[in-house]
Amino acid sequence: MSWVRIGIALDYSGGFHDAVERVVELEKAGIDAAVVAEAYAFDAVSQLGYLAAKTNTVELASGVFPLFIRTPSLLAMTAAGLDFVSDGRFRLGIGTSGPQVIEGFHGVEFDAPLGRTREVVEICRQVWRRERVQHAGKHYQIPLPADRGTGLGKPLQLINHPVRERIPITIAALGPKNVELTAEIAEGWQPVFFHPERAASVWGGALAAGSARRDPALGPLDVVVHASLAIGDDVGDRLARVKPQLALYIGGMGAKGRNFYHRLATRYGFGEVADRIQQLYLSGRKQEAIDLVPEELVRGISLVGPRGYVAERLAAFAAAGVTTLLLSPLAADRDEYVRFVKEALALRPA
Repeated sequence: MSWVRIGIALDYSGGFHDAVERVVELEKAGIDAAVVAEAYAFDAVSQLGYLAAKTNTVELASGVFPLFIRTPSLLAMTAAGLDFVSDGRFRLGIGTSGPQVIEGFHGVEFDAPLGRTREVVEICRQVWRRERVQHAGKHYQIPLPADRGTGLGKPLQLINHPVRERIPITIAALGPKNVELTAEIAEGWQPVFFHPERAASVWGGALAAGSARRDPALGPLDVVVHASLAIGDDVGDRLARVKPQLALYIGGMGAKGRNFYHRLATRYGFGEVADRIQQLYLSGRKQEAIDLVPEELVRGISLVGPRGYVAERLAAFAAAGVTTLLLSPLAADRDEYVRFVKEALALRPA
């Protein structure tokens, strides 16, 4: 069983300044990472820059930048800039997001996520090596071919010298092909709703197939998992706070047949109830959908219960291959939030 890094996931819905103060306090306690999400709230770049100025040792990461809404070169420039202002502490987290955000909020077509992911990674690494960027892929052409532009575009290289020529990349991936690609080309993999006892049956084959083609220079795959946290003898009721997000994702993040999270719940063995949650959510009966979220699923992906139980669940995550655990405390106030994370640090497996 390997050592599990402990980090915290910052919520994009609000309270950012208070969240930063907690990161600063928990950095002194020994957390390893702080991850800023990006959806359709404030951008994560400005907040990560602010965090870089307020912290000294904790790794900072995007969790995740949707790759459709930035050019590959801009993603590389942003990552290099954040790595610079944080003195080499940044990890680039990318993902495709989904049609609801990409098409509904940004007005960009959601197409070819697998091919675009591979090409984005290739271009980013080329930029960081300060090579003149030249890429003739199916989805990105740099420079733009003369027959598609003015003919004036010439290969350019990054002006600045990055702190590192290989900034670690973590890819958020769910589907088998995406997970296989991630295990092949990325330093890290970020799944969602990770259930230690069921994860291998869902992703094991894809991880093995991708790892077989993995460049040894990438090192072992960092498996970055998010989990809600509450430690105590009387915190069982906090699990109810996890259900609305699960209902939203399983039921509302996509139409029937185009919901990645519904597919995951189905592969976990909750297909019948996932269908019902989706039916209720899409018909506007959200509370009924929330009430149907299985307790077994909520408990399986969370760290909620007495100290001994949470220690057992931390060991289960580690045994399932998790190497970085991002915590979201289900706390009543700031003091309890900090206490929960400190207790988790003390309980993690050695």
